[in-house]
Amino acid sequence: MKKYRKYFDIKKVLIAFVLVTLASCSLDITPKDDDDFTSEQFYATPGAYKQFLAKIYGGLAVTGQKGPDGESDLGSGAGTVNEGFSQYLRGYWQLQELTTDEAIIAWGESDNPTIKDLNFNTWNADNVFLEAFFARVFYQVSLSNEFLRETTDAKLDSRGVSATLREEIKRYRAEARFLRALSYYHGIDIFGKLPFGTDADPLGTPPQMQTREFVFNYIITELDAIEADMAAPKANEYGRADKAALWMLKAKLFLNASIYTGVDKSAEALTAVNAIIGSGYGIAQIPYANLFKADNNTNGAQDEVIFPIAFDGVNTKTWGGMTYLLHGSTDAVSAPLLGIDFGWQGFRVRKEFADIVGTSDARVMYVPGDASPASISDYSKFEQGKKLIKFSNKTSTGGNGKDQTFPDTDFPLFRMADAYLMYAELAVVNGKGSTATALTYVNDLRQRAGVGLVALSDLTPQFILNERAKELYWEGHRRQDLIRFKKYLDTYSWQWKGGSQSGSDLSPNRLIFPIPNKELRANANLSQNPGY
Repeated sequence: MKKYRKYFDIKKVLIAFVLVTLASCSLDITPKDDDDFTSEQFYATPGAYKQFLAKIYGGLAVTGQKGPDGESDLGSGAGTVNEGFSQYLRGYWQLQELTTDEAIIAWGESDNPTIKDLNFNTWNADNVFLEAFFARVFYQVSLSNEFLRETTDAKLDSRGVSATLREEIKRYRAEARFLRALSYYHGIDIFGKLPFGTDADPLGTPPQMQTREFVFNYIITELDAIEADMAAPKANEYGRADKAALWMLKAKLFLNASIYTGVDKSAEALTAVNAIIGSGYGIAQIPYANLFKADNNTNGAQDEVIFPIAFDGVNTKTWGGMTYLLHGSTDAVSAPLLGIDFGWQGFRVRKEFADIVGTSDARVMYVPGDASPASISDYSKFEQGKKLIKFSNKTSTGGNGKDQTFPDTDFPLFRMADAYLMYAELAVVNGKGSTATALTYVNDLRQRAGVGLVALSDLTPQFILNERAKELYWEGHRRQDLIRFKKYLDTYSWQWKGGSQSGSDLSPNRLIFPIPNKELRANANLSQNPGY
């Protein structure tokens, strides 16, 4: 069993008494009377604090306490989305990938209403996948807020918590604030402005809308405040955040600051990236494909993956997450190659992306023998479009994961290869750092993959964007990258962009997504983004 699961067995976490009042977007958590289990009874157990922290981490991987067919944390019944739709990683991944050249999904409207609008960049404020991800972001924020309310000095004093446990809780609080900052980062990247609330706000108070810039500045202030209390790089338990994860989050924020705030923060981004590169993590000297296999928590990939979303075929069963990413990328014929029992015939890449990454780079892994046409005339036909492989439920030694339906593979939310390429981008595009050093980092990645080395003259902005595509495809970066390189709205087109097979330019409002109408109806303090 993975070390993360040894300490963070989500199915055993006794936090069933917390539910978020998402219907009103109030960022509240209220007690539930199940089994007469009260919060103070819960905190009488010293291990409860770590269990609650596990619930917050687990919210990135699972959707509830009762497995893939149980009730979601977001509720059940009419007006709610199903368990698979509402999983955090699935929601984030679909919005970052299906809306670009890097993926298009074949599913129809009967089982996946409004998903084709992500393919076509024609989403509106009633898109169920937007509703689900918006709810997930604020569920995570709500859990973090409640954990922080329950771990104040006054609360710990009232419970007679020991000095030793208080020291542990100090770190837990820093990690909870990091996880809250992470979700707010995802929120401003996707939605721009956001409803905003912290543990300092009284329960029951509907949150006010805050600007993208306000939330950006809040996140940076939070990360500065907690840095000293985070574990040193590589000193925390696997699956938990450390200082390097915090620096990665800072680097991502600063790299995209001109998009979020209109202010260039590339110098600050370089400082954060240099801290990451000097942190003790590195480029794992293992086959590239092993970074994405079922044992990537132990096969050497953990030396490169700075912050994973951890999955386990026994303890984190969900129809979202890695289950979706593996099953959705294949069919029944190629599913056994990935260590899974069946394929859902979902997503593949579009013609333009296949042209960019080509067939000669070992990092770009195609289904063996795939003869599918690159061009997609009918998005609903899975047999059209090139079939890539990224994630696998096979181990590095060739065996299958523990369960062939629910993978063991961890998702690399942050990994060192991204830091290397961020450095290269800052040097080549923003004029920060050294282009000679950037060349070294680019060639380190290419050498690990067995790809030919390049020269300094090859380092152009388009080359860096293409290297990011080859190294990081399907890891949730493409939409953000295309926006930052000014390729998302116009100057570059792909099949079915804007809803036409030949592709069309997008209007500026498509740089962010709408606030769901469901939330606007529930909270009069919220307002819609322009153009929706």
